[in-house]
Amino acid sequence: MKLARRSLLQLAMGAAAAALPRMATAQSYPSRPVHIILGFPAGGSSDVIGRLLAQWLSERLRQPFVFDNRPGAGSNIGTEMVARASSDGYALLWTTSANAINATLYANLNFNFVRDFAPVAGVFRVPNVVEVNPAVPVKTIPELIAYAKDNPGKLNFASGGIGSTQHLAAELFKFMTGVDMRHVPYRGSAPALIDLLSGEVHVMFDLMPASIGYIRAGRLRPLAVTTSTPSEALPELPTVSKFVPAYEASTWNGVAAPRSTPAETIERLDREINAGLADADVTARLAALGATALVQSPAEFGNLIAEETEKWGKVIRAANIKPV
Repeated sequence: MKLARRSLLQLAMGAAAAALPRMATAQSYPSRPVHIILGFPAGGSSDVIGRLLAQWLSERLRQPFVFDNRPGAGSNIGTEMVARASSDGYALLWTTSANAINATLYANLNFNFVRDFAPVAGVFRVPNVVEVNPAVPVKTIPELIAYAKDNPGKLNFASGGIGSTQHLAAELFKFMTGVDMRHVPYRGSAPALIDLLSGEVHVMFDLMPASIGYIRAGRLRPLAVTTSTPSEALPELPTVSKFVPAYEASTWNGVAAPRSTPAETIERLDREINAGLADADVTARLAALGATALVQSPAEFGNLIAEETEKWGKVIRAANIKPV
């Protein structure tokens, strides 16, 4: 009996000793500045909300969370930088829908997004909004479908570039409705919007934060949102899925880390990010941009990434989309 008790005591002490480094890691993190890398330029909704959350984390954890833009190659430059970084929680990726799209769009990446990254937390989701120049004689999704079928190839749709979320949302719409619209890619959504406002292009499946000001000013005519549920920012708009069953397209952002980042660090980041998403000031800023909080555990966010990678991979292959 004494031997058994001694053995149990030794096992308990050994387990406690093994847990100490993990506890120390979780309690001491972060002990120096953390860099959050975004693979796109400053100014977009990802950048605005990313900086807002970085400020929250800095104040909450009393270490600088530095938001760092590393644009290029459709966000692949910044993504690869984090994929090659140390797995210690001090280099994080502000991940976007582009990461799920690029997994199929680009054939020779030096990383595998699903394999090389650990999901940390979702942050927000924004709908795309189907909008037209007011000169286009349609006011609803059924009217858009009918007009496009009566005028095959005459409507053109703008996007922020080949493989962008605006592009793929429109390609999915074309595939599910059988309409023929011509794609006009731009170098970013800003010049695309300029030509949509002037009437040079007719339709755009744009991210709501970029277009909502023009919609509210009456300079663009919105037809529907692309999410499965209506948007609180424009509650009068129906969803595309009301007319095209099972259609859904949205843009999401979250945080990921190099694959071998300690579980304790990921859990703490997830907990603190979710606390930020529950903050009234943060949620108000999200709502002002037409975004909603995407509160998910690391496992749930990982499932979303896997599902979106498969979904957009099918669209890219079906439409034979190639990067320029």
